[in-house]
Amino acid sequence: MGYDLTLRDLHDLAEGAAVLGTGGGGDPYIGRLLVEREMAAGRRVHIIDAGELPDGALVLPSSMMGAPTVFVEKLPSGGGNVAAFRALEEHLGRRAHAVMPTECGGLNSMIPLMLGAQLGLPVVDADGMGRAFPELQMQTFGVLGVSGSPMAIASDHGDVCVITAGDNKRMEQLARALTVQMGGASYISDYPMDSAEVRRTSVHGTLSLCRDIGRTLREARAAHADPFDALTAMLAGTLYSLGVVLFRGKVTDVERRTVDGFARGRAVLRAIDSDDVLELTFQNEHLVARRDGRVLAIVPDLICTLATETGAPVPTESLAYGQRLTVYAISTPPIMRTPDALACFGPAGFGLTDPYVPLEELLPAART
Repeated sequence: MGYDLTLRDLHDLAEGAAVLGTGGGGDPYIGRLLVEREMAAGRRVHIIDAGELPDGALVLPSSMMGAPTVFVEKLPSGGGNVAAFRALEEHLGRRAHAVMPTECGGLNSMIPLMLGAQLGLPVVDADGMGRAFPELQMQTFGVLGVSGSPMAIASDHGDVCVITAGDNKRMEQLARALTVQMGGASYISDYPMDSAEVRRTSVHGTLSLCRDIGRTLREARAAHADPFDALTAMLAGTLYSLGVVLFRGKVTDVERRTVDGFARGRAVLRAIDSDDVLELTFQNEHLVARRDGRVLAIVPDLICTLATETGAPVPTESLAYGQRLTVYAISTPPIMRTPDALACFGPAGFGLTDPYVPLEELLPAART
């Protein structure tokens, strides 16, 4: 059965979403404040399982689009959230029964929670990425045959557009261009689905997983326990199954730039007690981790940068010289490892020449 999110749940969920954001997706702290504002006004956030949706019900995912670096300087107001959602309802000629995340990582785990509170709609405990990805076509929804458009896109300044694209990649290109013109950040509602499509194409239980990750880290800190051991034990009983420490070190170099609506760059860490060097390549999110040139983990498996002492997630826009970080990798769910899924959001989808090798097969190299 569904449940109402408490304030403590919200704080845990935001931290867990930052972990699954793999360095990108926008800082959920900003979104958490927006959700807290709705809860303080007496509105509730009600989470439901995909199996609780009535047959034939319309579900509209909701998110923000843009480079995470933009959100650091330009805080969203939340007004365009409702505008995009209502514009898509109007275009479809139907009212939605529920809202859901497109991604469970970062800021975009918070946007549908805010919208659900604003509109009094339940939020489906599922998403289309099981993490964060930088492009709209990189979703299990599309991989399994759902069209991303028609989609609606809105700004904080009253601009609203509806896009009908030839395919999901073209939808991404058009929406990205509009987002740049909207100041680098926009609100979108896309991938309209009925309940059967939600159940068939989504990664299930990811909002609750984010909450559980945040709770695990919080409780480990309170008990002065190792947060990484606690996280590994917790993930073992989930769809994600494997979590492992890849590297511990100090940030010695960061290159970061905002290009075509993305935060692109690399970060270099040097081990504290050896000459080993780890290099992270990111496009909003971390894509590949290499130690001395050898791949230790690669997209779509999750590569997370966490503070070594506390396990607190550190996003790509906050990486800075001197930080002591632990690079932690998580295996992605099976629905995201099919040939079609890897063609969409595996290494080739990002222009990487390295082949995809599952984390568990790379693990022996990571430990040597």
